[in-house]
Amino acid sequence: MFNTPPPFLHLKNHLTPSPCSLHFSTNSTSDSVTSFAVSYLINNVGFSPQSASKLCSTYNLHFKNAQKPDSVLLFFRNHGFSDTQLRHILTNSPDLLSCNPSKRVLPKFQFLLSKGASNSDIVNLVNKNPRILSLSMENHIVPIYELLHKFLQSEEDTVALAIHKPYLLSHNRVPDNITMLVETGVRDSTIARLLRSPSRVFTSSKCYMLELVEELKDLGFNPSKVTFGIAMAAKQSVNKTLWKEKVDAFKKWGWSDEDVLEAFRRQPHCMLTSIDKINSVMSFWVNQLGWDVLDLAKGPSVFSISLEKRIIPRAPVVQFLLKKGLRKKNASLAYPFLVSDKMFSDKFINRYEEESSYLLKLYEEKLILAHTREDKTDMS
Repeated sequence: MFNTPPPFLHLKNHLTPSPCSLHFSTNSTSDSVTSFAVSYLINNVGFSPQSASKLCSTYNLHFKNAQKPDSVLLFFRNHGFSDTQLRHILTNSPDLLSCNPSKRVLPKFQFLLSKGASNSDIVNLVNKNPRILSLSMENHIVPIYELLHKFLQSEEDTVALAIHKPYLLSHNRVPDNITMLVETGVRDSTIARLLRSPSRVFTSSKCYMLELVEELKDLGFNPSKVTFGIAMAAKQSVNKTLWKEKVDAFKKWGWSDEDVLEAFRRQPHCMLTSIDKINSVMSFWVNQLGWDVLDLAKGPSVFSISLEKRIIPRAPVVQFLLKKGLRKKNASLAYPFLVSDKMFSDKFINRYEEESSYLLKLYEEKLILAHTREDKTDMS
């Protein structure tokens, strides 16, 4: 659809302004020109009178006739944009109504198509981030796309990332922050993980990024390790107030400040855990299992797994093995909860031939109960 200029470029105006709009177009005063623009937005795009008036006054939007805006609207409608999407796009980039879409917009569409994006992908991307249509292809979009591709190493992954996080293609801080991380010694694979993560770390200010990098180094994180990127995403995603609340939640169960830091060093994801999840896991571990809370500081990855589907079903098996002396008391209590389902069955159930039937029963009863609770939750 986007590979050749749309047919409207060779046709006359297809949109008919209302009689009111035509009346305003004959008036040569500045107020009348602005009034025409307001009327046009109301009658042809569906803006409310208040929204249209505010948009025109805020951006000094005006045009004497409908020829240019008609061509723009037809271009976007021919490429699959709904009126709702058009209102959103024009609210953010009203200057599009005065552009030549075949020169300003079409090349961007064609570039994304050449990289594997679909028509609907492009509509989705532009609707999420209309600002991309105001940026230079040569000086901004292409260089940033190629920079992202360098780390993701796949057209499919780069296009998918651009659609999911379109601000990466438009934010001017992204290239500088990526360059700074590379110069700091952060590995390409870690940068790729950060790009895919929910964190908006690449749009942070340079000052903030430098402070964050130094803070993580002071905490003992090595920029060349994978955990550096995870720690960076965690620190950027959790504001200082919430961070303190999470630290306090851990301390309420007996951890010290150093225990929290040690857990964060071992598995930075633990600070992305909600306070409710922290309390639920701690309560089950301490109050129901009777285990030492400090074992979780040594295995903080436990906070990243499901309490209902993983921890609760496996706990009776581990308890039984400990009680029977089949597992060493100094062995990691966290480890059995972190391995895959197959490895858990092989290492903690099937290897004990005499007890395997009983252990399997213990395990499956809790699994069935967990799935039953999940089904009830889905139905409610």
